[in-house]
Amino acid sequence: MDAMDHGLSAIPRALATEAVHAGREDLAGLGLHAPPLDLSTTYPSYDARAEAARIDEFATTGARLDGPPVYARLDNPTVARFEDALARLEGAEAAVAFASGMAALTAVLLARASQGLRHVVAVRPLYGCSDHLLDAGLLGTEVTWTDPAGVTDALRPDTCLVVVESPANPTLAEADIRALAHSCGSVPLLVDNTFATPVLQRPVEQGARIVLHSATKYLGGHGDVMGGVVACDEEFARTLRQIRFATGGVLHPLAGYLLLRGLSTLPVRVRAASSTAAELVRRLATDPRIARVHYPRIGGAMIAFEVYGDPHDVIAGVRLITPAVSLGSVDTLIQHPASISHRIVAEGDRRSAGVSDRLLRMSVGLEDVEDLWRDLTQALSAPPAGSLRAAAPAASGRPVAMPRPAGR
Repeated sequence: MDAMDHGLSAIPRALATEAVHAGREDLAGLGLHAPPLDLSTTYPSYDARAEAARIDEFATTGARLDGPPVYARLDNPTVARFEDALARLEGAEAAVAFASGMAALTAVLLARASQGLRHVVAVRPLYGCSDHLLDAGLLGTEVTWTDPAGVTDALRPDTCLVVVESPANPTLAEADIRALAHSCGSVPLLVDNTFATPVLQRPVEQGARIVLHSATKYLGGHGDVMGGVVACDEEFARTLRQIRFATGGVLHPLAGYLLLRGLSTLPVRVRAASSTAAELVRRLATDPRIARVHYPRIGGAMIAFEVYGDPHDVIAGVRLITPAVSLGSVDTLIQHPASISHRIVAEGDRRSAGVSDRLLRMSVGLEDVEDLWRDLTQALSAPPAGSLRAAAPAASGRPVAMPRPAGR
């Protein structure tokens, strides 16, 4: 399945080409055009001695098994295709897929804790459940929160990981990944790349050793599949495979099939949605109803903005845009982070990380920009129904906006 088997690894290919062909190079030789979906949970074997030797090999090394699969909790051919493709897109040696993004993060923390290291340095804001998993110590971890400039000072001898999300959820704050990786020294840097995807940035090329995705979002792209994936070096991937086998957080084969299919259109979807998002940012930045717009320098399809009025009125007022959690789908979604995605984070921590009560987060889809703007602008003019509007600043206040990125 790997490109090396077909003499393709030495030929550099554009990301769009890799997105279409990675994980599929062997199909023509199999007489197939579409990747097969293998739903088997178990596989027959008439040589128990050989099977025992292969299982011992996995238990010892965590390497993928040569030959046919044994059991779905250990490996699956359809999921393996998705893993190979995602690793190629991220420029990593390997990738390991899980049932969700949170299962993936959990496996990373367990893998590092298995080496006796439990201290994590993390940069806020993070996705609310990631924040909670670290801060609540549910896995026995201890976390030190800091900004990017304070990472070096926060490191300890028992630090196992530095975690950052860039662009961050939900403020879209960006970190200099290369500088951050340098600050980490020998401690692995994990970058949650869910918002950017490898279309906009490849953290491995900037020094990150672990890249995390909630594959539920842009990688799947259609709001109909849940999964998580970690891109990393092969050594760490072997530990992750062993943890996945032991804990059972496996990705279902149908999800692997849908995620592989989603990768084939990932560059087209991200670039089209990003173009629409940039135009919406331009309009929001001059709208007197908007206090501030957040938009990353690298672009993307995620927008965050703070309103002068009641954000709940906006949520209640949209008709074409869907008020819902999650992101990265072909349709546009909007949500109020302080009420939903980051509700689990303590109020003081939310606000200190820039997640204000007036902040709205929008995942721009593939609809026409004029239709989206019409729906958004009428929602922004919805009749006041909440209590926040009374505290709005005087009309003389002007919106402060992030600059529109060049070339996007």
